[in-house]
Amino acid sequence: MNRPYFRVLEVDLSTGKSKLHRIDGRAEAIGGSGLAALLFERFGRVDLGWNEEEQPFILAIGPLTGAFPWMSKTVAAFKSPYHDQYTESHAGGRSALALKFADLDGLVITGRAGRLSSLEIGSRSIVIKDVSFMKGMDAYASGKLLRRMSRGGSGHRSILRIGPSGEIGSAMACINADTYRHFGRLGGGAVLGNKNLKGIIIQGDGSFELPDNSEYKKLFARVYEQVTATRMMHKYHSLGTPANLQALDDIKSLPWRNLQQTSDPEGIKGINGQRFADDALLRNGACSGCPVGCIHIGYVREKFSEDNRYIYRQVAYDYEPVFSCGTMLGVTETFDVLNILDVMEKVSLDSMSGGVALAWATEASARGLISEKETIVKLAFGEAEGYRQAARYLGTGANTFYRLLGQGTLKAAEEYGGAEFGCVLGQEMAGYATGELFFAAQSLGFRHSHLDTGGYSYDQKHEEKDVDKAVDFLMADEPGRCLLTSMVSCLFARSVYTEEVLGECLHALGYGEVTDKLAAAGERIRARRWRLRFATGFKPEDIVLPKRFYKVTTWKGPVDGDYLDGLRREYGRRLTELVKEGVDSET
Repeated sequence: MNRPYFRVLEVDLSTGKSKLHRIDGRAEAIGGSGLAALLFERFGRVDLGWNEEEQPFILAIGPLTGAFPWMSKTVAAFKSPYHDQYTESHAGGRSALALKFADLDGLVITGRAGRLSSLEIGSRSIVIKDVSFMKGMDAYASGKLLRRMSRGGSGHRSILRIGPSGEIGSAMACINADTYRHFGRLGGGAVLGNKNLKGIIIQGDGSFELPDNSEYKKLFARVYEQVTATRMMHKYHSLGTPANLQALDDIKSLPWRNLQQTSDPEGIKGINGQRFADDALLRNGACSGCPVGCIHIGYVREKFSEDNRYIYRQVAYDYEPVFSCGTMLGVTETFDVLNILDVMEKVSLDSMSGGVALAWATEASARGLISEKETIVKLAFGEAEGYRQAARYLGTGANTFYRLLGQGTLKAAEEYGGAEFGCVLGQEMAGYATGELFFAAQSLGFRHSHLDTGGYSYDQKHEEKDVDKAVDFLMADEPGRCLLTSMVSCLFARSVYTEEVLGECLHALGYGEVTDKLAAAGERIRARRWRLRFATGFKPEDIVLPKRFYKVTTWKGPVDGDYLDGLRREYGRRLTELVKEGVDSET
């Protein structure tokens, strides 16, 4: 459990060869985000495009994986097809624990297979198979076939796969992880598609021993009690993250109909967390190593015969997919939202980007910028069937318009117009119209994720417009998040896993050197990630904020454009300075 180095498997799909690496740097990189950046420095090329076969696809876990509750995430790192810059995407499911049982800290995949293939790895085996017959197959069907093709290991096996969107190179293509979780943002599915890799099967077929001492047992029991006993954890288990829908609508911070509104008191009644729980919830699920069970799984049914026989499919839902395929599209019925999500799952699209992109297309249609010649089907806010069909067209690249839209909303707007109402904050926005700091933080954030920072929370607690104070908060907040994503913890656990508790956990497992350097680790990892991001072309001044964000009204009133611009300039300046200081110190 406490080796001072990383055990990393490299697989070259071009040659079919693999190699185990012993890589130093545990105390500095820790794991997860830190390890992924370290591996990209070693195996990646900042000077080559994302689709060059030399570029790696990286998976990394942390030192506490398998040893403490909620250490259930895996970090994927790659050069993104969305903006051709270094990035990360995080997913739960079983992949982290499967890698741990395969005795690996990281997996690096380079090269490009000659034909569409699957990769299966375990603690004692590596197999690459030709799966050309799966070309164009959706993520559901692909998962079923990959399970049948691999040997036993249910519960200790993780299956990652892509759908048609990844095969066509959509920058919105995600990677489905164990059916209900995803490496969602910034086009990881297209990276695997570019490598001719339909799926990755990770067999957790090994074993490892946990410490047999009272210190570890007592600490585990204490952390477990904190994780399961708080009211916050009860919220995540009962209604789950969709509980936030009603709360944000109440404070006029929930995007509706392409962010033309921030509240709809009547519409939210049909798709709030309680409504989903009452009407559509089948069961809860949990990532491996998590005792909370925040995954909420609903169902859809589809008629398949003339005598009214139906098939039922299970569909996971969370706050973000309900926002993007519900409120953002003006869809206000639970099963309508789930039916749109079901198609997004099949084609393996990031539902956040897909929903927000279709919201832009709807407004562009209403303004006469595009027509049914482009969209194929009529798009109108609230009309779910049109969105269900459009999701398939977007995921399969049905025509020139949908293939361009799949590269990003603003890419399509360059061709057709309408950039001013594109809801893009670096990437298609997350579902928080809380105010200026969130808009600034997500647009310049490392993953363009709302969880990069606590900006959405800061907006709800602060009415003053102090640029320096707000940016001080962002800069102080990020290293702690980097520390957690290097462990790799679910960020819902950030109130439990303080730096002090993380130090205790590492010490109990024998990571003495890591514990000793923990105080500065978050800063080091933050700096390393941003250096890579800037080296691959990130420039804060290049990020354009569409005019729609300057016309939003939240609980605080109309957005203050001067304050928003001030935040963006200062945050961008601080990030640039952070990277420059790091380069100067190394020089």
